[in-house]
Amino acid sequence: MIEIDDPADPRLDDFRDLSTADRRPDRPGGRGLVIAEGVVVVERLLRSPYPVRAFLGVRRRIEALGPDLPAPAYVTSADVMAEVVGFHLNRGVLAAADRAPRLDPEALAESSRTLAVLEGVGDHENLGSLFRNAAALGVDGVLLAPGCSDPLYRRSVRVSMGHVLRVPFAHVDHWPGGLDLLRDKGFTTVALTPRADAVALADAGLRGRRVAVLLGAEGPGLSDAAIAAADVAVKIPMAEGVDSLNVATAGAVAFYAIV
Repeated sequence: MIEIDDPADPRLDDFRDLSTADRRPDRPGGRGLVIAEGVVVVERLLRSPYPVRAFLGVRRRIEALGPDLPAPAYVTSADVMAEVVGFHLNRGVLAAADRAPRLDPEALAESSRTLAVLEGVGDHENLGSLFRNAAALGVDGVLLAPGCSDPLYRRSVRVSMGHVLRVPFAHVDHWPGGLDLLRDKGFTTVALTPRADAVALADAGLRGRRVAVLLGAEGPGLSDAAIAAADVAVKIPMAEGVDSLNVATAGAVAFYAIV
């Protein structure tokens, strides 16, 4: 562990200005680093394929991570941390890591029985919640269609409680034609939509099958093209006067029904 009391120390640059959009190190326009916050999330980072570059925190939080850390651990005060990152960090510890190589969508589909396929999910918190729900309910992986935010942004990592670091994901560039890949692998592709003519989730007979659940952005939902390209359109029946659920909540209901 290395004691640092100068917030301008260049060794802390991986953690600097996390609240400044055009300089954030977790953005591809910056250095594209993975930033983990809090002991639990940092521990998940340590068990992930993302190579850790450095830690920053107050002494007791860094000590809670154990004695054999794989990168420099910079120990400082809460006030110095706040000056470096740009806000007061209640969790007391951060870690920065490089990104792992992108997974191939075909390889991910080959090794999975259940998948979540996300179209246009641009809200970082919804994205993080979807990954957390996928981890909790046994979904094997996530495919990201165009329009999705980067799941490795700091806010998504935090909201997912670090599960975005353990649930494998891949990008599908050809959309919705990329669904043909899943069909070739024996998946039933299921578009989740509130449309009145969709099949009720409980009646779709999905449990135990190889299933990919398509979820769209909160508000617009799935595009017409994505729904048309899916094998079946499925809805979650709701009480009168309620027409939709938060996308992460809808995903959790669907994941529970298929796993």
